This record gives sequence, structure tokens and C-alpha cells, in this order.
Amino acid sequence: MAALSVEELRAGVASGSIDTVVVAMTDMQGRLVGKRIHGSYFIDEVLHHGTEGCNYLLAVDVDMNTVSGYEMSSWDAGYADFALHPDLSTLRRVPWQEGAALVLCDVLWLDGKDVVASPRQILRKQVDLLNNAGMKALVGTELEFILFNDSYEDAWKKGYRELTPSNLYNVDYSILGGARVEPILRAIRLGMAGAGMTVESAKGECNYGQHEIAFKYSDALTSCDNHSIYKNGAKEIAAQFGQSITFMAKFNEREGSSSHMHVSFRGLGDELAMCDEADQAHGLSELGRSFIAGQLAHARELTLMFAPNINSYKRFVEGSFAPTAIRWGRDNRTCAFRLVGHGPSLRLENRIPGGDVNPYLAIAGIMAAGLDGINKKLALEPAFEGNAYVSDSLRVPSTMQEALKLWSESTWIREVFGAQVQDHYANMAKVELAAFNRSVTDWERYRNFERF
Repeated sequence: MAALSVEELRAGVASGSIDTVVVAMTDMQGRLVGKRIHGSYFIDEVLHHGTEGCNYLLAVDVDMNTVSGYEMSSWDAGYADFALHPDLSTLRRVPWQEGAALVLCDVLWLDGKDVVASPRQILRKQVDLLNNAGMKALVGTELEFILFNDSYEDAWKKGYRELTPSNLYNVDYSILGGARVEPILRAIRLGMAGAGMTVESAKGECNYGQHEIAFKYSDALTSCDNHSIYKNGAKEIAAQFGQSITFMAKFNEREGSSSHMHVSFRGLGDELAMCDEADQAHGLSELGRSFIAGQLAHARELTLMFAPNINSYKRFVEGSFAPTAIRWGRDNRTCAFRLVGHGPSLRLENRIPGGDVNPYLAIAGIMAAGLDGINKKLALEPAFEGNAYVSDSLRVPSTMQEALKLWSESTWIREVFGAQVQDHYANMAKVELAAFNRSVTDWERYRNFERF
């Protein structure tokens, strides 16, 4: 259900309590981009006809530089517009911005066809395929971040060096450590609740200044929408406090920030599909077993969807609570896939994604792999017991180059997501790798300046 109805928006605009509507889409990097539209203009025009944005929004790098290699958008094609079509089920207030509401958009070409490389459209396709198979996905994402006392502007001026984390020691599960930063955590929790999300909890994590705020699961599209809004909103709230938050997968040599993704399939009438209490070992149905088998079969070629940046791969360190082994286990945090819960709460946790993940792409990949496992009735290997870090298992790709090769050469990726999506996100990886290879880092200066 919408957190804000169209009628409530009209009344808010008429009374002056709402004067701005943020109209946003999600780009390749999982960021919200779009426009702030005057409330009355949104009611009179955009509500009925949508708005437009330059199609380079899905064909630029992280710094918004125009780059080559994208079929859908280029100088040769004139960088034309595409349409941003408001999904009114996402309409909600933005409590941390005075007088503001927000709506997320589907991305369409001007003739009304889907922009198939848009992350939200990629996920919608998998939702439809799963619905056609008589199922739906329930999804919860756990997103970690590191909070600093420095403002974003000060962090920039410092070159992101010598920043002061909001906690100076490991505050994992620490009530005292959380209390030290409760004003900002509370503001984020209350803000997200006011934006229509169901907040569960906040807790400290292992790295200095690292915390996690958890939200209740929902259907796949809603959870991904909420993930993106929360991530953007948490940064905005931090800025209002004169502080900064990073969702980098690996900010320093300590523990990285994860975004564990919990997924289960159910029938369209909410019937339990993945669990069977007759299975005394794990409570899994045959469908549930095939769902997990699909994850194991496709995890390596999907890693580019789970780990979309060069920095993402620096999380995958043995003994760091980030996975390195493509195995599944019952409540085993050394495996890439962890089965948790019982009965209606039974679900699979994918531990590969970091805080930098684009949730639409990752969940689309998980859904596609699960459905493939179910359709092919893939057999599931025994649950792994013990320390998967030191096992001889298949490994999570350790570099973006390896993940790109697996993604680009996969015939299954091409069949499931289409050539446009495969080529589009392969080019995104190539652009990032080329930019990184041109860069000279502090690490190189320290190692090489005097000694060579």
C-alpha cells in the first residue's frame, strides 16, 4: 500500500504542507537520480504524463562522465530523452525534507517500451517470470554502513584520509556503542518509518563506526525500492547532522560493509513453497532444494550483479565474515549461502553482496537463478559443515576482471537477461576497470616513490 495516496498528495499540495515532489529513477550504480518538481506542477502535469530525463543516466560512469560502448546512448545517437513514468504505489512523504514527497519511476522509451537495461525494469521482468510460474519472492536486505564525524565536504577536502569514525572500537551488538550515535540512528529510523518502511532494529557492527539498520521483508520490488530510498535518505540525514556515511564495500583493511540478501519463494496466495517440515534435517521442500541448487549453479556468473565495483572484491577475505566459498550451509556464516529460519520464516541468505550493491540487479539475479534451479529440478549438494573458508570449494570471483569474464561469456546470462542487458553491464565493468587502470594510487606512491 502506498505511504501517500494521490488524494493525500493533492490535499497536501493544496494546503501547502507539500510543495516539492522528488521524481526519481535508479541508475546503474543503484543511486537515485531525477528531478525536484514543484508540487502543483506535478499534480497538473507530471502525474498524468510523467517527465523525461537524458538517456545518458544509464550510460555514464560513477562521476557522470559520458563514456563509449553503450548501444542505447551515445553522442552518435544524440543523447536523447527517455520517459520517467511515476509508479504511484511508491509515492510517500520524505520526513527529513521539509514539504517534500517522493515517487520512483519506471524507465520507458518515448514510445512506451521498457528500457530493458534499467535496473528496475530488469527486476520487473524477473518478477513477471516468477509470477507466471505461480510464485512470488519475499525479500529482505541487510545494509551496513560506516558513520564518520566528518561532514561530506570535510571528507572530500581530506581526500577521505584520516577521517574520524563515530565509534573508536568494535561495537558489534554493543548497546553502549549504539547509544553514542543514537541521535542520528534514531533520526534515520524515524525518517524511514515516516516514509512508509517497517523498521526492525539498529545494531553496531565490527568495523569502527559501523552500524546496520534492518527493515521488515516485503515483495521483491518493494524491498528494492525501500533499500534505494533508505540508502539515499540515510546519507541526506547524515549530512544534516554534519556527518557522513559510506556504504563502500571495503573502506579500509578492517571488516567490509555487507548487504546480505534474504530471499524465499512463495505461492501467489502466500502458500509456503520452499519449506517442508517432513525434512527433519533442514525443513526444505524439493522446490526449496532446487532453489538453492540454482544459486550454487549460477553464483559465479552472477557475481557482477552482486559485486558491481572494483572495491567490492576486496571484501572477499578469509575469516572476515564475507564469503569466499560457493557453498551453502545451515546457519553457517562461512558459506556464501546461509539457510536460516524454520517453516514460514525459512529463507536463504546470499552473503556475497556488499553495501555498494544495486539491489534491483542482485535480487533479479537471485530470482533468476532460483527459478532456473526449480525449472530444471537441480539436485542440491549436502549442506556444508565446518569452516568453508579453508575448503576446496569453488570460489567467489576475487577480481572484477574475473567476474566480467564469467558474466560476458555466460550463455545462460544471455538467455535469461538478454543480449542488451549482458552487453550493457559488461561495458559498465569495462569502463570501471579502464578508469582504475589509468589511476595512480597512494599505495603505489608509498611503495615506489623512494624504493625504485
